[in-house]
Amino acid sequence: MKTDPSCHSVVAALEDDPFYRSISEEFAGDAAERRRVLTRYFAYSIEEGRTLGRIVHLPDPSQGVAVWLLPQSEETRRKAAERKHAFLENTLGARGTRNYERMVEFMSSQSRPRVSSGAWYLSIVAVDPSLHGRGLGQQLLAPTLMDADANDTITYLETFGLRTVHFYERLGFSTLARFDEPTTRAQYALMMRNPQSRQP
Repeated sequence: MKTDPSCHSVVAALEDDPFYRSISEEFAGDAAERRRVLTRYFAYSIEEGRTLGRIVHLPDPSQGVAVWLLPQSEETRRKAAERKHAFLENTLGARGTRNYERMVEFMSSQSRPRVSSGAWYLSIVAVDPSLHGRGLGQQLLAPTLMDADANDTITYLETFGLRTVHFYERLGFSTLARFDEPTTRAQYALMMRNPQSRQP
């Protein structure tokens, strides 16, 4: 599998997030191997976004990426889930795969009744930590949020990084609810953004 140029920045930005700590739990004692595993996971996830949604890079693609998943048919979702399960077992091992599937099932059970099925989902956004504070996260998200507005489409995300809630609020997202996720024992926010009308 081809490694996206942004993968190393994504690992550096997200490796301490509770979700990614949990899926790489089997490798907690070996930092280098854990980063290698997460690099493979993010490479797969970015490619999944390319196939099932869209990805946005910065002008220097090694510096960061946003990965969006867009609505798909039930058959497409089923096949993608089967492929991903096989990949996860091969990459994360039994414990990481089990953690991943438990977390995704819990989080989906919370978002399904609160977010419309036609919403666009922000799966990953990450910028090289050495470049934080330069507006690059907003730069990654702006094109898709503009398209969502033009298409009158809701967007949503889930974040364990509760300090990032203010960043998303500045982009028009609001917190629908906060949940204690049982596998990580960490709290995350479910955030949604209604399409915003452009000024005449």
